Amino acid sequence: MDLQLGGKTALITGGSKGIGRATATILAVESCNVVIVSRNAEDLAAAKASIAQKSNVRVETVVADLSDSKSVDKLAREYGDIDILVNNAGAIPGGNLLQVDETTWRKAWELKVFGYINMCRAFYACMKERRLGVIINVVGNAAETHDPEYICGVTGNAALTAFSQSLGSISANDGIRVVAVSPGVVITDRQINFLKKKAIERTGSADNWRDVLKSLPFGRGAIPDEIGATIAFLASSQSGYTSGSVVTIDAGMSARAATF
Repeated sequence: MDLQLGGKTALITGGSKGIGRATATILAVESCNVVIVSRNAEDLAAAKASIAQKSNVRVETVVADLSDSKSVDKLAREYGDIDILVNNAGAIPGGNLLQVDETTWRKAWELKVFGYINMCRAFYACMKERRLGVIINVVGNAAETHDPEYICGVTGNAALTAFSQSLGSISANDGIRVVAVSPGVVITDRQINFLKKKAIERTGSADNWRDVLKSLPFGRGAIPDEIGATIAFLASSQSGYTSGSVVTIDAGMSARAATF
């Protein structure tokens, strides 16, 4: 399928690892120029080198802390002509209500929740001027599974899901599409660390972390490329009538509201 992304430019936050890096790579292979943003210059350099080996497009990197609205504004001034924005930066820690203190809660939301909102506000304004653009917010299925041991993430993801649906319900008036992608368990470095902690709790050894996955549908988690491929399709003209939607990619976990 020709996604017709050649010549377009996508900016991906959290683009140096995991879902963000996979998304940037797939978009680049589809002939889309990419700008990857992260807080770590070394990780960005490694991601750029990897993407450059697999494509012939322009790959730019930006070191920025998107929990700072000034960084967001600067990014929009420099890259306000992008066609696709993929918001993916941010990790919310686990814990129940009594375990996550106010400082931790606010710090997590500054990047994942307010960072997304600020990025959308800044780049939506640029896209509106051209009446062209796609915004994809990578959220997470915690908004649907409601795991009380991940309550900060549940609440943040629910907010971003509703935000994406609300914005996407009217964005067609400005020639813009807004979509949320809601992955379940994805085997990234961060997820592996979490699975190792789970394995230690259950068996006393981190070596058994793969066994934790056996309770999941298909006996595994998703791989980043599966999420990235969905994002690339949603960003393309082949999905040109999709806005205000949430695409959940968790093999049915949230449909049965099960946690592991």
